[in-house]
Amino acid sequence: MKWTSCYSSERFGLDNALSPQRTEYERDWDRLIFSSAFRRLQNKTQVFPLPDEVFVHNRLTHSLEVASVGRSLGSMVGEKIAALDEVSVEPKAKDFYFDHLKNVISSACLAHDMGNPAFGHSGEEAISRFFQSQKENVDFRSRFTQAEWSDLVSFEGNANALRILTRAFKGRLSGGFRLTYSTLGAILKYPCDSLASLGKKGPKHRSKYGYFQSDKGVFQQIANKLGLVKEGENPTSYKRHPFVYLVEAADDICYNIIDFEDAHRLRIFSTEEVKSIFLSLLACNPKENMNRIEDTLKSLEEDANESISYLRAKSINYLTGRCSEIFFENRDEILAGTFEGDLIGKIKEAQEVLKEIGAKSVARIYNHPSVIKIELAGFRIMSGLVEDMVIASLQTPEQRDPMQKKVISLIPAQYIFKESDSDYEKVMCLFDFIAGMTDLFALKLYRNLRGIEIPII
Repeated sequence: MKWTSCYSSERFGLDNALSPQRTEYERDWDRLIFSSAFRRLQNKTQVFPLPDEVFVHNRLTHSLEVASVGRSLGSMVGEKIAALDEVSVEPKAKDFYFDHLKNVISSACLAHDMGNPAFGHSGEEAISRFFQSQKENVDFRSRFTQAEWSDLVSFEGNANALRILTRAFKGRLSGGFRLTYSTLGAILKYPCDSLASLGKKGPKHRSKYGYFQSDKGVFQQIANKLGLVKEGENPTSYKRHPFVYLVEAADDICYNIIDFEDAHRLRIFSTEEVKSIFLSLLACNPKENMNRIEDTLKSLEEDANESISYLRAKSINYLTGRCSEIFFENRDEILAGTFEGDLIGKIKEAQEVLKEIGAKSVARIYNHPSVIKIELAGFRIMSGLVEDMVIASLQTPEQRDPMQKKVISLIPAQYIFKESDSDYEKVMCLFDFIAGMTDLFALKLYRNLRGIEIPII
């Protein structure tokens, strides 16, 4: 893999690229920001249920903020790579890194959560759990190959993001969003199939998986175009594309810091507690002027939220700068596929504080009663929808009872399967519909199907 050939302005699903006033990478951003799939993120829970009075982050605002951090990372790293000897002598490569890498990273950050179903990880678990519960049903299990079954019992939002971005749904253009290969490569956080995924016991790039069997050809096309480093065959696995580390770092920075800010607004953490931990993080930076920070905080002491916002911004700025430095310092290993771990985990001087942030987040944010309640509710809702739709869909038309036929009729035309499709393809079409739902839509549909709420025309 080389810095001069690991990117491409060519678009998946489109042979001839245009030469508009906007660059191809700017067009990626625009296609994502105006899409329905991206807009639906505004009604998908990030961590906390969406309160009536206090504004907290949802998947859409989180993605926008990650994209902002990602743009900064892309700009910082791109400027340094453009100055490398092997890149600076190649005008196209130098131009890409200096002017366009930031757009690739920010676009990939916009798209990184688009495959997450309603209710986040609870939604993923609900989809997977239905199929796990059928493992002793020999007749049901025999409908799928080993690789297909592996997809179904461990539904993965990352793999679903690639599917959403590249699939040609009914009535839509081929190639899906027709994003550049560079942007698609930057979201492949787990470049392997479900059989190659090793869970937490394996290396990070194989702790989950990045594509469904139905999208294997798409993944292979991206891997070939970008020259990904192959790791194994049968099951298939590759090393990450270098740009993935920047997208991952932007996400890690945002959820570590911004979840704390949300918890403060919801009064889960006191102002002094959040101030203390953010100041401890900033003190890890030898270049930081802590006296000036203290003076600024004094001028903001009448507005607790503003003082925390100031420290949040400073903390994000510090972590962003350090991640860009670590990426460049380890660029050879990253390019060769031998770099282990993630960028934020390599900020040695800040690990103690970051571990404290992580521990407090798990104990008091991710296990807060409101978060647990929405996880449990989301699991029930998604489980019910999956059960109703999968059972109805896998019956032959002659076997379906009147209620099952009505359930099938609720599937929008762009997601409906052909009766001649394999059972796996039918289920994947259902995933396209169910995983794309917002929290509110899933809740309303569940209530309707269970007779809890009568729809109003």
